[in-house]
Amino acid sequence: METLWRLFSLQDYNTRIVLAGACIFGAAAGLVGTFLLLRKRSLLGDTLGHATLPGVAGAFLVAEALGFAGKSLPVLLFGAILSGVTGMAAVMLIRRFSHIKDDAALAIVLSVFFGIGVTLVTAVQQLPGGNAAGLDHFIYGKTASMTSGDAWFIFWTSLGVAVVCVAFFKEFALLCFDEAFASAAGWPVRLLDLALMALIVLITVVGLQAVGLLLVVALLVIPPAAARFWSDRLGVMTIFSALIGLLSAAVGVGASAVFPRLPAGAIIVLCAAGFFAVSFVFGSRRGVLVKSQDERRSASRLRREHLLRAIFECAEEDAPDQPVDMSRLLAKRPWKSKALRAEIERAADDGLVARAPDGGNVRLTSRGLAEARRLVRNHRLWELYLLNHAEVAPGRVDRDADLVEHVLDPKIVDELEALLDGERRQSFVPGNPEKLST
Repeated sequence: METLWRLFSLQDYNTRIVLAGACIFGAAAGLVGTFLLLRKRSLLGDTLGHATLPGVAGAFLVAEALGFAGKSLPVLLFGAILSGVTGMAAVMLIRRFSHIKDDAALAIVLSVFFGIGVTLVTAVQQLPGGNAAGLDHFIYGKTASMTSGDAWFIFWTSLGVAVVCVAFFKEFALLCFDEAFASAAGWPVRLLDLALMALIVLITVVGLQAVGLLLVVALLVIPPAAARFWSDRLGVMTIFSALIGLLSAAVGVGASAVFPRLPAGAIIVLCAAGFFAVSFVFGSRRGVLVKSQDERRSASRLRREHLLRAIFECAEEDAPDQPVDMSRLLAKRPWKSKALRAEIERAADDGLVARAPDGGNVRLTSRGLAEARRLVRNHRLWELYLLNHAEVAPGRVDRDADLVEHVLDPKIVDELEALLDGERRQSFVPGNPEKLST
């Protein structure tokens, strides 16, 4: 309890520093990762993360050979940036001058650069004092052991990335959703794309200190992917993504402070995965629960509409409001008797149909008759369109119209009426096209 109190009250200077740096990095990664996800370049972050390893090891070797301090953070990060940019350029060259697709180009660059990096790291470890170089921290991260200088560097660099993303939010949004329109409108598409890639390289390099190159891609992809389940609006999605990245970093650093033996970088990623799992299940826009509820409501609506249309068509030859025997309804569609009776019960509870006392037949109420007429009218208007303008065979129009009638809005219905001749438009419910064609 004492440890928890010291954590929540931020009494330790090191905890405050690490928490500030990790949180602003998580927010910036979630922010720029949103555009990366929408550009369908999520694997690019993983490739860049692995491509920085040769630069880190190479910068250490070059600095040591020239007599400088190889463990200098600016030197190592400069090497990481140079190597990351080289990896990105290699991906673009492979895509431009070959028929290799994006995923294969990314996989090639990732594996080759990571192989070179592991070789150079092995060479560093064989040097005198190489084991103390600390390059493994760039692979696995060292969130909990960051110095104040490292934390402030991460803080200000991540803050700068976040400010640039906010300042160019409109331009990056246009680039993500309609690159062709942006180019036709005179926007510098290539320059904007390069700027976005530069921000991704920068946040990837900064993330090496926090979570390591193996896990930095997680904070670029998981927060925006989780935010996608909560909103369809880019602004809201961006805010959610930044918040998820920030909270993941905060919880991960807190857990690492309470349990020092746990690796903070891995805990941060696991927290982000936890937020993703919650969003995946409970997301208000695309969550599993919401989608399942929508699918159930849609299936119930379709069953209801099929029932009303079947009753109307069975009674149409006499009078639409006359009772219809259950046997005729069962023959109308591939229903099971139990399922049909259950649907009739639900429709009766809603006041759309009325059942006979013996349960042998059913008829439409005035409200149900109005709804059935609308459904049959839309169905037959679409059938007439398929017959007259799409040249669909008469035997197929009923099935094809059955797939579309449920999504016809009033505007489309008006357009269908305009395509049909005046005599058929005068009737509220056109005649059955299949019988007319016969």
